[in-house]
Amino acid sequence: MKKSWVKEAAIVAAAIVVLAFCIKTGIENFADRGRTVSVKGLSEREVPANKVVWPIVFKEVGNNLQVLYNSINTTSDKIIEYLKANGITDAEISVNAPEVIDFQAERYSTNDKPYRYNIKSVITVTSEQVEKVRTLIASQGELLKEGIAIIGGDYENRITYEYTLLNELKPEMIAEATRNARKAAEQFAKDSDSRLGKIVWASQGQFSITDRDNNTPYIKKVRVVTSVNYSLKN
Repeated sequence: MKKSWVKEAAIVAAAIVVLAFCIKTGIENFADRGRTVSVKGLSEREVPANKVVWPIVFKEVGNNLQVLYNSINTTSDKIIEYLKANGITDAEISVNAPEVIDFQAERYSTNDKPYRYNIKSVITVTSEQVEKVRTLIASQGELLKEGIAIIGGDYENRITYEYTLLNELKPEMIAEATRNARKAAEQFAKDSDSRLGKIVWASQGQFSITDRDNNTPYIKKVRVVTSVNYSLKN
């Protein structure tokens, strides 16, 4: 009887010890679960634009509409010939229909205009030959020798540069941003005498593509910021 009682007491004591250990571990895990650190990781790249849109704007003014149309068509042919002679293909050139302003038909127009009609035409070059097009933009003064004056494009007809290969950069940049976030979290854990645990949640963030600066719109800055939340352990 006594041996049986001692055996039962030992079992109960062992169970109490195991239960106490489980409770201690559970409390510690619960406490650790509430300790987290939120960090951000940045990745940036500077890349050359791989697409350019160049609207070539020119105008004719006068009083004879037929003469103006003939002049616009002649100018358009000369510009296209110039572009093709410098390596721009037919597929990269599009010609918009001319826009005609009749000042006599304008409601708020005065009668002091020296001409009646203003015709605006736009030839648009859309190309992946960015450097070639940039060279042509810089040397468009050559058209002046042909008597062709290219006017500066307004906001609607400004030169734009694009970067369309973002999907090729995404995996590497996301990995780099995540590594940078972990470095920040590890430093935080070290400073707080803790150990870094697993990722609790993470957010990739949006990719942004902007001009590097106002003077070099053909160089793009690609940027992404990831947000990561890590658990901390004692």
